[in-house]
Amino acid sequence: MIRRLDLRGQHLTSRDLRAVVPRAELDVQHALDTVRPICDQVRTQGVSALIELTEKFDGVRVDSIRVPAAALARALEQLDPQVRAGLEESIRRARLVHADQRRHDTTTQVVPGGTVTERWVPVDRVGLYVPGGRAVYPSSVVMNVVPAQEAGVPGLAVTSPAQRDNPAGFEGLPHPAILAACALLGVDEVYAVGGAQAVAMFAYGAKDADGSWICEPTDLVTGPGNIWVTAAKRLLKGIIGIDSEAGPTEIAVLADDSADADHVASDLISQAEHDPLAAAVLVTDSEALAATVESAVAARVAATKHTERVTASLSGPQSAIVLVDDLDTGLAVVDAYAAEHLEIQTRDAAAVAARVRNAGAIFVGPYSPVSLGDYCAGSNHVLPTGGCACFSSGLSVQSFLRGIHVIDYDRTALEQVAPHVVALANAEDLPAHGEAVTARFPG
Repeated sequence: MIRRLDLRGQHLTSRDLRAVVPRAELDVQHALDTVRPICDQVRTQGVSALIELTEKFDGVRVDSIRVPAAALARALEQLDPQVRAGLEESIRRARLVHADQRRHDTTTQVVPGGTVTERWVPVDRVGLYVPGGRAVYPSSVVMNVVPAQEAGVPGLAVTSPAQRDNPAGFEGLPHPAILAACALLGVDEVYAVGGAQAVAMFAYGAKDADGSWICEPTDLVTGPGNIWVTAAKRLLKGIIGIDSEAGPTEIAVLADDSADADHVASDLISQAEHDPLAAAVLVTDSEALAATVESAVAARVAATKHTERVTASLSGPQSAIVLVDDLDTGLAVVDAYAAEHLEIQTRDAAAVAARVRNAGAIFVGPYSPVSLGDYCAGSNHVLPTGGCACFSSGLSVQSFLRGIHVIDYDRTALEQVAPHVVALANAEDLPAHGEAVTARFPG
């Protein structure tokens, strides 16, 4: 079911490894041709386009894209008590972690009379995207909203696709579990819009037929989505800020012969059930563990609910068991792969984890599975995919902040540095730059 990739005996550079590690096939560039007319339609037609596109892509005819406050309250009232308890605990733990990420203004005295202060200012308004395709993700409401709130963002809007098979009373709305999570977090601006058109709505805003704003434009859009959401983010970046281009989920497990094969198998399957394009990769120096994991995977896949989806994921080119000579080589492989989720299931796992340079999130030891991070670790599950973890980070409070430098020099401080400014300005053939300083000291 899951292929083997044997790298033993090979001496591959980091660049070589990046070329051979398993990857999902996701042609975002090609998808741009599809989403461009969708985004243009939203830009020119506003709410009417969003209603039309929701019917076309989600099979639901809605009268309004805005979720009524009464529906949010009703969803919370009807939420299963156990699910509510789980969400409340997820929120509590996420707040603990994200509150510690807050940044504080810092003032540096460069010279007497000359200071530079770095101020951290939240964006004014954000659009938070919550997926709703093969599964619904109230946990993604928590992961998007909590860091934005902890950053102090004054304007929050959540959107999620309208669901065709919702229970009575929630027709044409996002899934009630998503609405309930919004209500728990105090978010009352919620829209029943999904896909590329949702990103366009946040970028351009959406007016009704009478010219009134139903959804005002936002400064930033965050949250994972399908290839169409990702393509729209790429297309509209610059008009709107984005967190990342998140693709299908992925898990890598670095394990030695001390790992429990059933734990490894269950963790690989846990991410494979998201999507047929989800990636599941085991990197190990133990051929015996590889064989045992293969057997455990086969047994678990046959018994799991989403057998077809998991089978497609595990048998695809994006998934593999990678055999290496030793843990040092294994570390080089997982750094080249730069997984969204990386589990370390080895002896002295904490020490091994400390050597990892590229990962969205690292899960240490046998009792820190990725599923914990998906819901209740306190960490954020909106993470870079497709190798982007080698240069980008997961969603955090910092994602919603901007650093602004405030420069405050008095006359003496400027006069002392003026010759250096003039010299550098002349070296760059920009004499007016220097003259802007010397004009302050005539004579």
